[in-house]
Amino acid sequence: MTRLVLSVLLRLAKAVGVVLAIVLLNFVLIRLAPGDPASVMAGQAGAADEQFMAQLRAQFGLDKPLPAQAWSYVSGVLQGDLGFSYRQGMPVSELILDRLPATLLLTGTAFAIALIGGVLMGMVAGLNAGRALDFIVSVVSLLFYATPLFWVGLMSILLFSVYLDWLPAFGMTQVGARFTGWEYVVDVARHLVLPATTLGLFYMAVYARMTRASILEVRDMDYVRTARAMGLPRRRMVRSHILRNALLPIITLAGIQAGQLVGGAILTETVFGWPGIGRLAFDALLQRDYQVLLGVFFVTSIMVVVFNMITDLLYRLVDPRIGAAA
Repeated sequence: MTRLVLSVLLRLAKAVGVVLAIVLLNFVLIRLAPGDPASVMAGQAGAADEQFMAQLRAQFGLDKPLPAQAWSYVSGVLQGDLGFSYRQGMPVSELILDRLPATLLLTGTAFAIALIGGVLMGMVAGLNAGRALDFIVSVVSLLFYATPLFWVGLMSILLFSVYLDWLPAFGMTQVGARFTGWEYVVDVARHLVLPATTLGLFYMAVYARMTRASILEVRDMDYVRTARAMGLPRRRMVRSHILRNALLPIITLAGIQAGQLVGGAILTETVFGWPGIGRLAFDALLQRDYQVLLGVFFVTSIMVVVFNMITDLLYRLVDPRIGAAA
């Protein structure tokens, strides 16, 4: 038990160090990017004279040396202050907390679709290698993998929203509807179908191909041959010997790509008008609202670290030997 606690504390310490390093690196890269936030703010205010721009730089700390700005920002992050959005006129933390549930809903649903669908497709292909089902699954997964997300999104809007009129094309809820209770849940679910499926198809193809390859590798291992020679039922052999060991590389890939889903959500949220932090980051980039960008990067970094820690815990559940060796 003590060893497990020490391992968890060590991972937490590493995670904090990684997040702080990412925060500092993101800040330096953003500040070195071309463009002056003060010029953008002055242009929006309709007064671009040097005196007004100097006041803006002083107000937002842009007149300080880069190391001083970096220290001020990192110390603020450590205190839970992600800065202030000059474009939106409100704290960055409030903006992100307002948009984060929508992104978590979208990426969580897309992740579930991709993982469940991909593993099932990979199982079908791997257990029927060389047959018609294997060929069909391989072709479909390759098609999903090779098709750009934005094209899938636009074509799904044209087919299911414009032509068939089955599903809404944009937003998270129907404008002006003011649904409550179960009606609200159904409305959000209908708006969620297209963006979540679009985002999940690419990753579904990756999981399908990885699962197929992993099953083909595991099914020829000595312990599987022994189980087969002992007359173990096929279903039990697949569940206990093949699938359980084949899942380890899938868990690794899923832990890595769970954080990448947020990056893919930027494009998906823009195409479907989904009000998440991906769309918030895209708008902030166009408006040179660097504090919002840094806040989004910080939150997504934490999400990636958390997903990796969850992956380590899942390793222990799937294969207890890993926990004993850690």
